[in-house]
Amino acid sequence: MKYSPIDSNLFVKNRKKFTAQMKPKSIAVFNSNDIYPIGADSTLPFEQSRDLFYLCGADQEETILLLFPDATDPKHREILFVRETNDHIAVWEGPKLTKEHATEVSGIETIYWLTEFDKVFFDLMTEADTIYFNTNEHYRQAVETQTREDRFIEKCKKDFPAHQWAKSNPILQEIRGIKEPEELDIMQTACDITEKGFRRILEFVKPGVWEYEIEAEFLHEFVRNRSKGYAYPPIIAAGNNANVLHYLVNNQQAKDGDMILLDLAAEYANYSSDMTRTIPVNGRFTDRQKEVYSAVLRVKNEATKMLVPGVIWAEFHKEVGKIMTSELIGLGLLDKADVQNETPDWPAYKKYFMHGTSHHIGLNTHDYGELKTPMKANMVFTVEPGIYIPDEGMGVRLEDDVVIQETGEPFNLMRNIPIEIEEIEELMNA
Repeated sequence: MKYSPIDSNLFVKNRKKFTAQMKPKSIAVFNSNDIYPIGADSTLPFEQSRDLFYLCGADQEETILLLFPDATDPKHREILFVRETNDHIAVWEGPKLTKEHATEVSGIETIYWLTEFDKVFFDLMTEADTIYFNTNEHYRQAVETQTREDRFIEKCKKDFPAHQWAKSNPILQEIRGIKEPEELDIMQTACDITEKGFRRILEFVKPGVWEYEIEAEFLHEFVRNRSKGYAYPPIIAAGNNANVLHYLVNNQQAKDGDMILLDLAAEYANYSSDMTRTIPVNGRFTDRQKEVYSAVLRVKNEATKMLVPGVIWAEFHKEVGKIMTSELIGLGLLDKADVQNETPDWPAYKKYFMHGTSHHIGLNTHDYGELKTPMKANMVFTVEPGIYIPDEGMGVRLEDDVVIQETGEPFNLMRNIPIEIEEIEELMNA
């Protein structure tokens, strides 16, 4: 791994939070992700299951975590199963987790080789009444492949039909949404790396630059600061491309007079940051660009102030919509008749701001976290309003990552990343 070691106490705390909510005489199992093939002998880069990583920190394929708080033998209350390594694997793939290193990383004392899983699992299931399955129930999930977790669930239901089943996801949604101090430190590091990339390209961007050249500059800065790279596929959208919300081809040339929308950020230690900035290609905003940009920035600042404990996510979005409506009227994009004729399902502002304002962020860019219950301190949300005007060939979106505080305004993890018009222009013309 490129990142610095994480204190295993984080994972010890996370497991305690999870097991505290398990039913009596129950087992929970978490599987690592598969390595997915491309073709021939090629595979996609391995990405660890975020749930398994959250609970034990093991960042290696073919890993299984088993939690059984009521196990008769105390050493079987937490078990990590890892792939047995050997000299041949070490030569071709590099070192893998030894049992000693697995304990150091996870804080789990009992480590078995993966080949022992079936035998140990069968023995422990004779003591258990319930098995927790780890299903993906994120509100944006759209999984079409069968995962390692899916195969385990299918086999377990067949082999242990008399056991009760329960879901890990509701527990994970609750506990993963509230970050520990160690997690906030890691996320701050990811945001700091993103800042370095952004400051680098402010000196680099000029008329005639290609979107993919900007992509390369960011990646260079991210990797040299111990990130694997982008936390999600980068959006580098010059001119009218900014009106395609998930523009990913990044293959067009930026022209004098255009703005570039940059929705991209670094990961660090599997944690995401999520930034959007919109900058002028030639280093100077036009008067109209300043008007639209300033309107988006005001919405972002007001929306940020509203993220406090007790707020309901859906109600927050409605209030942001009211602020955006006022700004759009001020820009001459909406009038009072548009607002009077709007419907509850599609408010007038949606013509120019059609996506949500905030989502949880953490181990996933769109992270687990409760959305139907009141917000709590130490939840981390993005704030990302935008205004998109295809008729004028421009789109502006601005986004920061903020931590909800017990009292007062949220703490902005991206507070050091330039966002004010004057600072951006000054840095681009230095």
